[in-house]
Amino acid sequence: MRSSFFANLDPAQLPGHFVAQNSKMLRVHLQGEVLARQGSMVAFQGQMDFDYEGSGGVGRFLKKMVTGEGAPLMRVRGQGLLFLAHEADDIHLFYLENEALTVNGENLLAFDPQLTWDIQRVQGAGMATGGLFNTTIRGTGWVAITAHGTPVLLDTARMPTFADAQAAVCWSSNLQVGVNRTVKLGALIGRGSGEAMQLSFNGPGFVLVQASEGPTVPAHNHGN
Repeated sequence: MRSSFFANLDPAQLPGHFVAQNSKMLRVHLQGEVLARQGSMVAFQGQMDFDYEGSGGVGRFLKKMVTGEGAPLMRVRGQGLLFLAHEADDIHLFYLENEALTVNGENLLAFDPQLTWDIQRVQGAGMATGGLFNTTIRGTGWVAITAHGTPVLLDTARMPTFADAQAAVCWSSNLQVGVNRTVKLGALIGRGSGEAMQLSFNGPGFVLVQASEGPTVPAHNHGN
């Protein structure tokens, strides 16, 4: 798996058509199709059609309904240049080579249509914990993800690694992932819910952690 975090990632030397226009915007050289987050198109040049993309089967539809995981997708067809972004978040590219990447569905921006995806539950996370479902993408092709704030790429092979469940953006799918709960420092770390909960990662690979737990809704006043 090659990532835009690594200096040896040269899009000109890789198959595909995903290019970082800048740190906040993805440029897709479209000659066919791409799957992207609904509403992420900011501009395009050429001829393109935009269609709602269903879940691709009853099983995945039910998983999305029950878990709330993932963002709605659209299928873009045509030829030209497509520019994608989401709330000016940082964008990072991964090129999978017959590999799998697990992504927090809310951080998924776009991916090649030949890749397959499914929703899976984090090991050891019962329904009572809530929200610990993620999207696994498999195959060969490009994946673009977003991060709220500049993230850090952690090498999980060096030592035990833990991350806030809302801050973990994506990770190598071969990792052993579990749930770690910290009661003693519950009011001091993580989301401060009284029982701090983190994801634990073990094995050779990486986890990408964003600089926050995601954007917050600004305070506002309701009119009478």
